[in-house]
Amino acid sequence: MTWGWTGVRGTWATPSASHSLRAMADHGVNWTAIAYSALQETAQSTDVRFREAPTVTDDEVVWAIREAKGLGLKVCLKPVVNVADGTWRAYIGFFDRDVPGEPTWGEWFASYREFILHAARIAESEGCEMLCIGCEMVRADAREDEWRALIAAVRAVYSGVVTYNCDKYQEDRLSWWDAVDVVTSSGYYPIDRWDAELDRIENAVAAAGKPFFFMEAGCPSREGSPDRPNDWSLAGAPSGAAQLRYYEAMFAACDARPWVRGFMLWDWPPRLYADDEAAANDDYCPYGKPAGEFLREAYGLRAADAEMSQQP
Repeated sequence: MTWGWTGVRGTWATPSASHSLRAMADHGVNWTAIAYSALQETAQSTDVRFREAPTVTDDEVVWAIREAKGLGLKVCLKPVVNVADGTWRAYIGFFDRDVPGEPTWGEWFASYREFILHAARIAESEGCEMLCIGCEMVRADAREDEWRALIAAVRAVYSGVVTYNCDKYQEDRLSWWDAVDVVTSSGYYPIDRWDAELDRIENAVAAAGKPFFFMEAGCPSREGSPDRPNDWSLAGAPSGAAQLRYYEAMFAACDARPWVRGFMLWDWPPRLYADDEAAANDDYCPYGKPAGEFLREAYGLRAADAEMSQQP
């Protein structure tokens, strides 16, 4: 499960955040992606301001890692860049060839590299099992040389598993999967498209020769969302039943594919809504909803099955 998004300063390292992590762990979760964002002004800015508010502080990041590990969870640290004006990070981009007086990919990667290496050092010092070096950077994905150089720099300071979270439909478009340890993507596929998309992804994963899981996957608890699970602003009445239907379909499709190693489900906020507000909540978090009970049952049964399989 992904926890903490978007990493707003002052919302971590609180009693509410501690309660949220404990509640998340109670749903069969064994891994968490601790996710936070740093801002750049526009999609063509080259300064990633990761030391400034509203980004969480280093102390808050360390607190979250230690809190999660204290609950027995493995941790993937997931630093992400966002655009302050609301533009989706997939549109961050510059001219293919440098032009005097215009922002360049080299300038942007220099700032982004500083951001990611800072996170990598924290991940190493705190024993994070995994580090995600980017998320849904569709226009930047084509910059193979820059990503390879960044990954090499990360490996010089971080000894754990390195991955990159490509966007949906991009699994077969990256040319540098060999540089990471695990292939991951955002699996926001329409409920009736899972089998077809898994067929396509399977070919990409086989070509890469790497393990695979969905670094993001989920669906808002909202009418209409199973058909457009990536659209967090879709209009519709709250519906726990719709979210449950999506979870059931997603799990069934992926269970039939042993090469899918699991999910880092989206998502779990640092401050939970009250139990009696769950039915009216139409966001991705499954807490207090039918999908939450589904997770408890699904992962509880799987844990029991795994234990039985180890019996003589």
